[in-house]
Amino acid sequence: MYKSINSMSDILTTAPKLSEVEHVKIASRYLRGTLVDSLANRLTGALNPDDTHLIKFHGSYQQTDRDLDSERKRQKLEPLFSFMIRVRVPGGVASALQWQRMDALADAYGNGTLKLTTRQTFQLHGVLKRNMPAAIQGFNEVQMDSIAGCGDVNRNVMCNTNPHESPVHGEVVRIAQEISAHLTPRTTAYREIWLDGDLVETTEAVDDEPIYGHTYLPRKFKIALALPPYNDSDIFSNDLGLIAIEENGQLLGFNVAVGGGLGMTFGMNETYPRLADLIGFVPADKVIEVCEKVVTIQRDWGNRENRKLSRLKYTIDRVGLPAFVAELHQRLSYELAPTRAYQFHSSSDAFGWTKSPSGLSQLVLFVEGGRVLDRPGYRLKSALREISAFHTGEFRLTGNQNLILANIEPQHVARIQAILEEAGAAPKADQLTALRRGALACVALNTCSQAFAEAERYLPHLLDKLDAVIRAQGLAETGILIRMTGCPNGCARPYLGEIGLVGRAPGRYNLYLGADHAGERLNKLYREMLDEDGILRELSPVLAAYAAGRQPGEGFGDFVVRTGIVKATVRGLDFHD
Repeated sequence: MYKSINSMSDILTTAPKLSEVEHVKIASRYLRGTLVDSLANRLTGALNPDDTHLIKFHGSYQQTDRDLDSERKRQKLEPLFSFMIRVRVPGGVASALQWQRMDALADAYGNGTLKLTTRQTFQLHGVLKRNMPAAIQGFNEVQMDSIAGCGDVNRNVMCNTNPHESPVHGEVVRIAQEISAHLTPRTTAYREIWLDGDLVETTEAVDDEPIYGHTYLPRKFKIALALPPYNDSDIFSNDLGLIAIEENGQLLGFNVAVGGGLGMTFGMNETYPRLADLIGFVPADKVIEVCEKVVTIQRDWGNRENRKLSRLKYTIDRVGLPAFVAELHQRLSYELAPTRAYQFHSSSDAFGWTKSPSGLSQLVLFVEGGRVLDRPGYRLKSALREISAFHTGEFRLTGNQNLILANIEPQHVARIQAILEEAGAAPKADQLTALRRGALACVALNTCSQAFAEAERYLPHLLDKLDAVIRAQGLAETGILIRMTGCPNGCARPYLGEIGLVGRAPGRYNLYLGADHAGERLNKLYREMLDEDGILRELSPVLAAYAAGRQPGEGFGDFVVRTGIVKATVRGLDFHD
């Protein structure tokens, strides 16, 4: 399908026609554009068209409330524009002070809720344009930022977040944070626009980006680290995945995997989800260098003509993995060592209390849809605000939209449990099925412009119906990964769900089955354009068959592949077969 190439000269034989976004970046003066003028314009709640691309690099998306679009159009009003701000949390670790600030900003400038994302970031929703500077200044005051939260750069660097899992966990988190710092854009536009308020207009080049160059990357770039046997950061779904190799309590280094990415476009079979390929092992002291060189190859070789084909996964499948690895070795001036043995057994979170050898405790807390809010009978946001006033450990965001209260001092354990119980935010294990505890959903409607269907707002309702099926089959405590998105872009990693539901139209979803529980195999399309009755009709007999015929320890995804309900997706290029 793809012609292999052996050198960069083969790629550059013809000058490509650049996409619209590439021209915007070229003219942006290192991400400045006309953002200052856009923000100052009080005649509209929106930005200038080109600035809607540039604002992403600053960590924000312009959105509208799609629930209100028709009525506002009838009243001859412009759409209700607002902004989502994505705040980076490298390695998923936030302090109690930072949690308090995000909680306060959500109330002051957002819609009163916090969204914990599948990339371990905070998202504020519903921020009006006039409040953007104050919101961004607010979290910068507590050493947080949103630069590179979105855009054609390296995004938030993920890592396992539960410190009790390994004695080298702290070192791995530190490396994740160092990678994030190393790959953060150097442009001073972020500080000038949002923090200093003293932008000096100029047509001259005003910055230097030694890694990215003045046009940055062809598309977004994602990095994640994982400590076996836990893969809750789903490293194979990332452009660059790093698997920590530990021996006798010492971190030796990382297995390196390249070329993951889950987005695709309906009707374009040349787009597909892909899992990263393992290409070797690197000692811990050289991992940042490897990350930089992989990024620069994608900078130089990636497709800047068609953004639907611009992720690293397509670069690798176009040039061939051997050519990519050879170029990496050339830029490193050394070769990666052979990969080391490892084993993953789960990509889920392990809920509940644990105690570390240090005597400190950890609580992995379920947060449905990653949405931190208060509602009658469930006051999670208020409870966490109260806890943040005395908790001396961290608030750690997981890659599965949940929250870890980490490093809790012994005298605070009972108090935290009591606060959560009083708020209705500490359900007993038997109140939630394992299916619900492992569910992921993207935001989708009403604010995401890409969504065809509901996800976060609808999945809990669907799970009410599926829970009845699950319980009837004796599967309430059987971990089955279900993931729902409102479109095929894959933000909640639906193609790594043992059950994946991807929105096609309002109330209609494609159903995918057959991923494995450890995040090492993609699923496969099973049925198309199902409504709720269709989803229940198709899943109920398959779940019943699994309950009756599974082998000891066999996951649901493995079962549907073994029994031929779907065939295994071996590689991304086979996804549509």
